[in-house]
Amino acid sequence: MKSIYKILAALVIFCTAGCSKELHKTPIGIITEGIPPTHESVIYSVTSSYQLLSSTLNIIGNWGWDDGTVLRNDFIMQDIASGDMLKKWNPDGDQAWMDQFADFSFTSSNSGVKGQWSYDYAGIARTNLAISYLTDATLTASLGIDETLRKSLLGQVYFLRAFYYFDLVNLYGDVPLLTAPLKNFADAYSVAKRETKANVYVQISKDLADAKSLLPDGKYAAADEKWRVSKGAVMAMQAKVALYNQQWADVITAVNAMEALNYYSLDHNYFDNFSVAKEFAENEVVFAYDHKSLTTPRTGNGLCALAGWGFIAPSPSFIAAFEPNDPRLGLTVDVAGQNVYKLFGELNSNNKGNDDAPSNKIYIRWADVQLWKAEALNETGDYPGAIAIINSIRQRARTSPNADGTMPPAGTLPDRDVTSVSKDQIRTWLIQERRVELGFESQRFNDLKRWGIAKAFLTGSGKNFQDKNYLYPIPQGEIDKSGGSITQNTGY
Repeated sequence: MKSIYKILAALVIFCTAGCSKELHKTPIGIITEGIPPTHESVIYSVTSSYQLLSSTLNIIGNWGWDDGTVLRNDFIMQDIASGDMLKKWNPDGDQAWMDQFADFSFTSSNSGVKGQWSYDYAGIARTNLAISYLTDATLTASLGIDETLRKSLLGQVYFLRAFYYFDLVNLYGDVPLLTAPLKNFADAYSVAKRETKANVYVQISKDLADAKSLLPDGKYAAADEKWRVSKGAVMAMQAKVALYNQQWADVITAVNAMEALNYYSLDHNYFDNFSVAKEFAENEVVFAYDHKSLTTPRTGNGLCALAGWGFIAPSPSFIAAFEPNDPRLGLTVDVAGQNVYKLFGELNSNNKGNDDAPSNKIYIRWADVQLWKAEALNETGDYPGAIAIINSIRQRARTSPNADGTMPPAGTLPDRDVTSVSKDQIRTWLIQERRVELGFESQRFNDLKRWGIAKAFLTGSGKNFQDKNYLYPIPQGEIDKSGGSITQNTGY
């Protein structure tokens, strides 16, 4: 019974004032009764809710490779699984469980399957605790939390909870739905079951609507902390939820509303999206995790450390996907030098092997959002509108300097034919553009699945993808600890 409670509760024990040196440990377990929240711990409950989106090392484990908890596994479950990324430049047996995503030989006991589940549910547990504090009017009043600040903080954690659940339903399908901290064993047993994906999406939509109503207007929720969730980020997630549910008119409406804000535009230089020097000073990034070096506790990008050990390489298929002279290839990855510039945030190898790098993890940017709209326009018959967006993405790419500062030659990335009225042709262009524009940004596998082409594409690339792989397996440990009340996905 205790093991079930610990797995499902995953609640954070927060320190009272005076224990800030221990905050980086953020232990996972049962809430300790008798430790009243303070103003500091309520604020920290929100800040800590972001941490599970980071690539900082050992947020919820201590070198737990077997549990997949050394860092967040998006690059494995999205980029490696899609065939765009290889685990290493030179194949070896190091962390062989990652290779299982490349050939679809993973089982329900795979470390990555376990780790991603743990990260998302730990994030949800933290948001639930923060929400319980911030919706307690008596508590927030007694702690002197300003009402404007309370609303902003609450809007942020509603968004984050929706974000974690969005990841879960797209990875695992039906999942347990927890919307409040668990206080006893009865609570734990009551949530030890899978809720339908449709009902989880209902909760996601509700959380996003609540977040939108609470967050302040403006490009940033807090001028001095631009990394926090903004109203624009919420609107983008609403558009993405509509996209994944093929609600095309809602996608167009949501993106049009974002355009009306005039907060975002394509950066003139493609690499400005990823440059450490341009963070929060460019026009395109909508939501990112803010990695910083030399902080206590650490908040750096630990994924860069893996590159120093030979991890994170492009597949031949990914390299071949780029049209001649497309600068985005060289700005994403330096094949000759075995550097992943998009990850490093610099057009050099300075952050290669750096376990505390300052480069941000980008989750939503304007080019991605615009391509959602292009997809919706194509599906609703506005072919000129869809092609215009695709061409705007290509135009920005061909006018961006290469990694060495030179410009692409004339004729690079010509516009797509604006007279086309073939939905299938435009869709093919869109699929191609998303792959090269968003390469190594952990979008590709979800794209292949939602388009319904994952099996055809991956088997055509020699992968052993089967119908069951449209969903990942529920971690076997979760099923065992629930006594079987949490069930497994078909085929596993």
